[in-house]
Amino acid sequence: FHAQCSQHLQSPRMDLCHVPATREKGWYLALMAPNVKGPNYAWLDPSRLYCHPQGLQDCVADLLQPFQGDAIDMVAGIDAMGFILGAAAAATLRKGFLAIRKAGHLCVQTVAQPYSDYSGREKVMEVRTDAILPGLRILLVDQWVETGGTMRAAIELVERLGGVVAAPLCVPTGVAAICIENSEGGKWIQERYKCSHCVPHRLQPRFDQHQ
Repeated sequence: FHAQCSQHLQSPRMDLCHVPATREKGWYLALMAPNVKGPNYAWLDPSRLYCHPQGLQDCVADLLQPFQGDAIDMVAGIDAMGFILGAAAAATLRKGFLAIRKAGHLCVQTVAQPYSDYSGREKVMEVRTDAILPGLRILLVDQWVETGGTMRAAIELVERLGGVVAAPLCVPTGVAAICIENSEGGKWIQERYKCSHCVPHRLQPRFDQHQ
């Protein structure tokens, strides 16, 4: 993984045509760009892999694989990078897509939920009130789950409106992200909801330690 990252860093341009002969789960993680701007930024930039057509397709396929056969009524993506994977997942599933926004961007009636993001900043997210009916089964998608605060706020919004992220006696839909870190918040989510991510088990400790 590190060797592949180093190779990509040495070249300022990405080869959008190269596809490995053997595409194991998570091969596209090496396309992500490491942070070069300091501690105020996330340690990796996953948006680089979205530029690679096969990388994006395989990433979405891996995220959806655990939910094959599950009843999903709608996909919801979290502002802002969760919109990319969420919309791609919704198109693949042929389902509608719901945008969960940062406060102040929706001109319709909303419900709001305060939260702390991965950097500790206090924020508020909102969702429109007319899209989620009681019992609607939602797949929540974000780019990354680090401390879990953002995803937990999205879960709270969906469930306050009667949507089902996961529930006893139901076929569970749930949470999908490129990486769900084994932080306190990440573990809380994984213990309660059906989850999907793209990081192979052998690499999870490195991702948890931001290495």
